[in-house]
Amino acid sequence: MTKVSFNSQNTLFYNTLKSKVDNYFISNNLCVSGGKRLFLKSLFLIASLTGIYTTLVFFTPNAWISILLCCFLGLTFAAIGFNIMHEGGHGSFSSNKILNAFGAYSLNIMGGTIYFWKQKHNINHHTYTNIDGMDHDIDIKFMRMHSEQEKHSYHKYQHIYWVVLYGISYMAWILFQDFEKYFSRKMGPKDTPKKMATQEHIIFWSTKVFYVTVYLIIPMTMVGVLPTIIGFLIAGFVCGYSISIVFQLAHVIEGTQFPVPNPVTNRIEEEWAVHQVTTTANFATKSKLVSWFVGGLNFQVEHHLFPRISHIHYPQINKYVKETCAEFNVNYIEHPTVLSAFVSHLTHIKNLGDPVKKTYMAPVLQAQEV
Repeated sequence: MTKVSFNSQNTLFYNTLKSKVDNYFISNNLCVSGGKRLFLKSLFLIASLTGIYTTLVFFTPNAWISILLCCFLGLTFAAIGFNIMHEGGHGSFSSNKILNAFGAYSLNIMGGTIYFWKQKHNINHHTYTNIDGMDHDIDIKFMRMHSEQEKHSYHKYQHIYWVVLYGISYMAWILFQDFEKYFSRKMGPKDTPKKMATQEHIIFWSTKVFYVTVYLIIPMTMVGVLPTIIGFLIAGFVCGYSISIVFQLAHVIEGTQFPVPNPVTNRIEEEWAVHQVTTTANFATKSKLVSWFVGGLNFQVEHHLFPRISHIHYPQINKYVKETCAEFNVNYIEHPTVLSAFVSHLTHIKNLGDPVKKTYMAPVLQAQEV
């Protein structure tokens, strides 16, 4: 597939912003990685996962407590993905490459494949954010996420059935979509097939066998088939819902752009950094609880501009981003709460599914106003 390019002649916005961020780290003698704070959080999350799993499988409590623990198991899966896997996959977990690798491969412990994730997320999503056919994160079956995607009659109900699709997304990813990528060797239908190294084949199948054994076979042996299936579905649904919502609130709300490359040059006429700001949104940046759980991914704009910097630095970097956006008159989108961003997302997908196209745009926080 022909790659999309960006305007590389005028990069003043990014150069100005990067200079401010670089100066922040140099003047404060800081490392861009997560360091001790992230390491301690990771130990807590790993201990939580181990404790919840052990309690459910080997010391199974009554039904209602088990249901609650399955919900917490799903939330812990998501939190590990946000805080450990995501940072490790970007190389921002630690200054130590081995620790970054361990962090990244925590995805495989939860059934995913870091080899595929790095191609789909680090390359496709982070480079070509919200570009149809390039960013596969906006290509969701049975959902119309932007106006360039084909509209079907069932889309008029997508603001209702999204609950099911988002909930099953994690299980579909682990048990179906990974196999699609494995056998096709492609991250998306328009991608060019890539050959996998022998070690990646071994890691892929080892991961899937480990996942089925630990999260299905062993629990079935200890607590029975039906309780295991119910618990698996609950944990999987909570995890999938959490992951999907964080992504959607960061990229698929009113006001975020879905640029179309020039059909002749296949180029986006903005510089890459401006493209990242206009296709991305922040939410609930004042909430320490939200920031803690989602690993700073509520500071999605900062993450897309500086993916190799750990999320623990995003609150400070956020100040420089707002300042520079105001200086260059670049539209910066931020919702003050999860709820306001969530309502904007639902309004967006409802409008895209309506037979009559609407152009309503909810008010957002502009960089010039802060």
